[in-house]
Amino acid sequence: MSKNTVAARFRRVDVDEYDENKFVDEEEGGENQLGPDEAEVDSLIRQNFMQALQAVLKNPPINTKNQNVKDRAEGLVLKVLSAFKSSDIEKGVQSLDKNGVDLLMKYIYKGFERPSENSSAVLLQWHEKALAAGGVGSIVRVLTARKTV
Repeated sequence: MSKNTVAARFRRVDVDEYDENKFVDEEEGGENQLGPDEAEVDSLIRQNFMQALQAVLKNPPINTKNQNVKDRAEGLVLKVLSAFKSSDIEKGVQSLDKNGVDLLMKYIYKGFERPSENSSAVLLQWHEKALAAGGVGSIVRVLTARKTV
């Protein structure tokens, strides 16, 4: 018989440490995220829709655990998306970079979770244009992301 079968050194390895399903929340510090500035976005909605879209997506409350901040940001994004005319939606999506399209998709799916009176029709129009710009990869990134808006 081999000497190594008697050794107990291998028993000190914590195999659970290498489990890929073990979730550890690494990033904290979302307490100071307040979301987009509501006054700035409201003033930009009246002037320029493209700048309002950029402003509303500028400071997303991704790391915060405060649900009120997330709900307020979602309402503000839906307000901006509803203000766009159907013909301007494609220009708005094209003005965003890849991360901006992914963030927009997060808000679109968040809006689908709690539909209001006319929001589903507007969100479907935005989803169509965002899908054309970001591709299926954007949907996959949004649905598999751990951090939500």
